[in-house]
Amino acid sequence: MSLADITARVDAAISAAGRSPDSVSLIAVSKMQPNARVEAVLREGHRSFGENRVQEAGGKWPEFREAFDNIDLHLIGPLQSNKVRQAFDLFQTIHSVDRPKLANAIARIADELGHCPDLFLQVNTGEEDQKAGVMPADADAFIAQCRDLNLPVKGLMCIPPVDEEPSLHFALLAKIAARNDLAGLSMGMSGDFESAIAQGATHIRVGSAIFGDRD
Repeated sequence: MSLADITARVDAAISAAGRSPDSVSLIAVSKMQPNARVEAVLREGHRSFGENRVQEAGGKWPEFREAFDNIDLHLIGPLQSNKVRQAFDLFQTIHSVDRPKLANAIARIADELGHCPDLFLQVNTGEEDQKAGVMPADADAFIAQCRDLNLPVKGLMCIPPVDEEPSLHFALLAKIAARNDLAGLSMGMSGDFESAIAQGATHIRVGSAIFGDRD
């Protein structure tokens, strides 16, 4: 696969779903990828990237930002409360707001700095013990809490269980978002992004299908 291949598949999925051509943002997940591969994708003109860890992103992206304009960086992995300030410096969007303690930490730093990245709230649609995110039954209350904190909540994010039909989880996330008047849906990865687009995804997170297997 390549960026061109994935872009063509994304465009085809958008068309099949009858959606606007610009309704889906492709986030190239560059976590643990060699800098040479990331630079190659940058040179192809892509600018939206996703990282899992604040520390890894901090060692990679400041240098790339000196060489390339308009980089749009997304944190798609877990965020520790003590890394919030650093995340503000690196990321335009955080997709993994998954608990009240983190929301409060983000609100505190946002008030101090006067700005905040766009936020997606992570929902544990599969109710898996080992996975982050609020339970579906608690999602409405968490959304309300984040809005009470004046946080810029743009949408919801999920990672379906590996052994279940992902479209069921995408549909559940879309239902929760719709009843809370949230437009953003961060869902779909290399193996299921076409299904996510059919269910209304606005942001898809694709890594290995663009960059190849991680070293």
